[in-house]
Amino acid sequence: MLVLDTDMITIILRREGQDYERLSHRLSAEELTAVRLTIISFEEQARGWLARIAKARKAEEQVRFYKMLHRLLDFYRQFEILDFDDKSAECYKELQQSRVRIGTMDLRIAAIVLSHDAALISRNLRDFQKVPGLSVEDWTNPA
Repeated sequence: MLVLDTDMITIILRREGQDYERLSHRLSAEELTAVRLTIISFEEQARGWLARIAKARKAEEQVRFYKMLHRLLDFYRQFEILDFDDKSAECYKELQQSRVRIGTMDLRIAAIVLSHDAALISRNLRDFQKVPGLSVEDWTNPA
């Protein structure tokens, strides 16, 4: 099982650049049924669009941002979403107690990935490699 980190999802949604080309090539080679997303990534991205909607003063901006929020929802519907459940919460607590020092949302994503015995696909190797036992790869790097 593969789990895409929030940054990888953003790359896919933007559909441009070398990072997108490399990532989409690798994903096409993988069985897409093995790809999962997390509810944490959805929260991060939805909060971003909701904040932009709240700050928008012009109707045109609001319309554009609501369309992007809807596009995000449609994208997530294509995948199985892994929850931050009791098992993930326990793993998260253990990671906190072992003093893994990365951001809260990243630590939650790591806990979900670990609790599902999956591999994480992310550009943020610097932080995620601090998590003991977490398998993480950056599929945007040239092979």
